[in-house]
Amino acid sequence: MTDVILEIHFHSRGPWHQQLEDACRGLAEEIAQAPGLKWKIWTENRDTRLAGGIYLFANEADAEDFLLAHRKRLEALGVTEFESHLYEVNEQLSLITRAPL
Repeated sequence: MTDVILEIHFHSRGPWHQQLEDACRGLAEEIAQAPGLKWKIWTENRDTRLAGGIYLFANEADAEDFLLAHRKRLEALGVTEFESHLYEVNEQLSLITRAPL
């Protein structure tokens, strides 16, 4: 089975950095329990007003299930438009370049 990367980004007015950490600690703990999730990297760019994350899932089905649930979560927070992409991971090449697989 191939690991799958899920990338999600959306426009945000903040919060940023420490305020984001404070506001989203519970959300991070909830996301950490998602079936098949190996890790998530939280992303934020105050200059472009984009936030989101890069997720590594054990399989595509878990990534797709998470995306459906996360879409509802984001909509409840007022985020109605976002981009998401799924990618299969080439493990051998990624290991050469020190990916945390």
